[in-house]
Amino acid sequence: MRRREFIAFVGYTVAVWPLAARAEQSTMPVIGFLNSASPLPWENYVAGFRAGLKEIGYIDGQNVAIEFRWAEGDYDRLPGLAADLVRHKVAVLVATGGSPSIMAAKAATATIPIVFTTGFDPVRQGFVNSFSRPGDNITGVNLFVSAMESKRLGLLRALIPGVQLIAVLLNPTSPVHVEQLREVQEAAGAVGQQIHIMLASNVSDIDVAFATAVRLHVGAMLVGSDPFFNSQRDKIIALAARHTVPAIYEQREYALAGGLMSYGTNISVGYRQAGVHAGRILKGEKPGNLPVVQSTKFEFLINLKTAKALGIEVPPNLSAEADEIIE
Repeated sequence: MRRREFIAFVGYTVAVWPLAARAEQSTMPVIGFLNSASPLPWENYVAGFRAGLKEIGYIDGQNVAIEFRWAEGDYDRLPGLAADLVRHKVAVLVATGGSPSIMAAKAATATIPIVFTTGFDPVRQGFVNSFSRPGDNITGVNLFVSAMESKRLGLLRALIPGVQLIAVLLNPTSPVHVEQLREVQEAAGAVGQQIHIMLASNVSDIDVAFATAVRLHVGAMLVGSDPFFNSQRDKIIALAARHTVPAIYEQREYALAGGLMSYGTNISVGYRQAGVHAGRILKGEKPGNLPVVQSTKFEFLINLKTAKALGIEVPPNLSAEADEIIE
């Protein structure tokens, strides 16, 4: 083959191969993955979702494709992102990262199957008819992250007996803000604990909240369950360390990243369950007939290295209660 002919052949091959690959890929079912936060803090959860798909026989890039849409903590972007996935005619729309994503997904389609993850009761929120028979085009996983604020408050008090003032950081733009606020106020009132509610819905609000905590000389902080806070995990942990504020969080990833304590469900396991549901739907099952899965595995982590840096001695009974101690 002459050099000129060879170059032309190579050019043809390079041009045609992506087209052939796209044609082959176009036969794959596509899952739309909608999330209210940012990709980096969700790496473990996405890995859990892929693991669930694999259990059912679907591997991303081989026999299924996943289209990701991230709102980067800006909930106002979610309706547009959900509509974009619907325009792509995805086979399943997976709504993750809290209630705002689910609301956007439900508003975007009444026909495409929806699989959600939520930390709040989906029946009370009106997302499903019941846990056993969700109905319509939706099902998902209840992670129980929000119903644990009173438990987290109790763990803080056990770590720092006699703490006078505990700051509680909440996101006022969350659809379940009122429910969270009521829960933590009732829990504090039941034990006579003084709390100070601080609100944050953007990055600058978080800085202001910690500055306020320092000014008020708070003895500890409870960081409420919220996808936006999860997307700012490293920042919150760094501010707590800089201002020597003992804090408890909802997810184990906080403690692993240097946060003092965490208590909640294993979110990665919940996302694996969501992947299983998505795979079952791709195989032909109706979402309304798939019961909502309820996570039951709760984990309590203590970062002993962080406790030492804060000058806190963890009581033996609290260490014995922990599922994992990070040294």
